[in-house]
Amino acid sequence: QLQLVESGGGLVQPGGSLRLSCTASGFTLDYYAIGWFRQAPGKEREGVSCMDISGRTNYANSVKGRFTISRDNAKNTMYLQMNSLKPEDTAVYYCALRSPGWYSSLRPPDFGSWGQGTQVTVSS
Repeated sequence: QLQLVESGGGLVQPGGSLRLSCTASGFTLDYYAIGWFRQAPGKEREGVSCMDISGRTNYANSVKGRFTISRDNAKNTMYLQMNSLKPEDTAVYYCALRSPGWYSSLRPPDFGSWGQGTQVTVSS
């Protein structure tokens, strides 16, 4: 059974850092494009970052230079390192997978498998 389990969310002060993890089970991560998305209350889900199987990445303009996406296929785990966090980064963050993996996207409809979400709150 394909499953994505996220961890690493929490409460952090503005300017702080968090690292989100998403571990896959029931399948091999190698062949999928990966993505991180977020949804704030009252807003649509938006793409944060993505990476295809070749390692090419893309970031939303709002997080460029602050967030870094990565993957460790040996551990079947993907990560989102978030630095210099701002209150506007507060949202539920979701990991997702896309097949075929040669193409990545920041569009939620392009991804077919999703984690359950983890809350990130940036507040003093």
